[in-house]
Formats: sequence, C-alpha cells, structure tokens
Amino acid sequence: MPKLWNETIDAHRRAVRDATFDATVELVAKHGLASVTMSQIAQETGIGRATLYKYFPDVEAVLRGWHERQVNRHLELFSGVARENGSPVARLERMLEAYARMVHQNHGSRLAAMLHATGHVAHAKNHLSSFLASIIAEGVVASEIRDDVAPSELAEFCLNAVAGPSASKATVARLVQLTMSALRRPS
Repeated sequence: MPKLWNETIDAHRRAVRDATFDATVELVAKHGLASVTMSQIAQETGIGRATLYKYFPDVEAVLRGWHERQVNRHLELFSGVARENGSPVARLERMLEAYARMVHQNHGSRLAAMLHATGHVAHAKNHLSSFLASIIAEGVVASEIRDDVAPSELAEFCLNAVAGPSASKATVARLVQLTMSALRRPS
C-alpha cells in the first residue's frame, strides 16, 4: 500500500479511537459506570456497533484505552517539566504539584480503582519515578537537595508523600511543601 494510504488509515483509526474515548468518558460522567453500553458509545460516537467492536471488545476495554491515553499525556507533561529551565528544586516542586493534583482529582472513584489495576499504571509510575530521580540527582549536584539518601529512594518517597488520601487543594499544597522541605539540604 502507498504511504499516504497507510497514513490516512492510521489517522482515521486514531480519530475513531479518540472519538470513542471522549464519548465514553462523557457517557460515564452522565450515566455512571455500570449504565454505559457499547450501543450507547457507538451512537454517541456516530459509528456503527460493528465498527466499534472491531476496535474494542467491551466497555471496559474502551475505558482502559482511554486511561492509557490519559497516562501517556500525563507522562508527556511530566517529561516536559523535567526538561524545563530552572533550578532542580523548582522543577521538582512543579512536578510534584502536577502529580498531586492529578492523583487527587479522581482519587477514590470506582472508575479510578478499576483502571489503576492495570499494568500500564505501574509502568507509568516507574517512568515518573525516573524523572523525579533524575531531577533529584541534579539537585544533589547543585547542593540544593540532600545527599544522604539515594535519588531513587527520595523519588519514591515523594510519590508516596503527595499521594495521600486528602483531596483538598490546600492540603495538597501543604503536602508538596512538606515533601519539598524534607528533600532540601540542611543549611
């Protein structure tokens, strides 16, 4: 097949998947997780049910695909923050704030519990931990961050510290500040 043909097919597939993901999330928000059917998704997306079943076997697969897309978008965001200019401490704080907001946005929902049981979340958390460890290592070299604990251990500490059960914005901000104070090199 010609390259243009393949690119057109790939673009069409991505468009169908994206439209399916977006429609499904809207339906879940409107009707609840247990009420959404493949027929509703097909109708909302504007495609036939047979076409929808070519892409996904069931609603859960659609939601897993949507979640994987969201996780990849978050990783791109974190990767961008990791590459930004500025001191390691400032970048680390921005990354922890973004992570904490993301975690607390959907914390405790039935949908979150179902989707976080998949393997791609653990994979993404490993990537995020690596981003954090890299920034922490830069902070150690710049004498901004303590050097008595390995950067990989501090990265895990950070992820766990800001992902506590509270969803209030003020509490999240305090958790990030407390975590950052624990990381700073004592003067």
